[in-house]
Amino acid sequence: MFDLRHPFFLPLWRRVLVVVLLAGWTLMELMNETYTWAALVFAMAGYTAYQFFVVWNPEEWDE
Repeated sequence: MFDLRHPFFLPLWRRVLVVVLLAGWTLMELMNETYTWAALVFAMAGYTAYQFFVVWNPEEWDE
């Protein structure tokens, strides 16, 4: 799908910020009752969180 292994995301705070922003966006869409967009952004947040915190291997960047 999308490769999120980019040097921009090496600092932990950037990865956390992206996931938090996507979660906030999901809440905004839910409050506006746009459930399709909320589901789409929720899926993006879940995929991003999985890539950043489960699959992420910082040893790949040691060169």
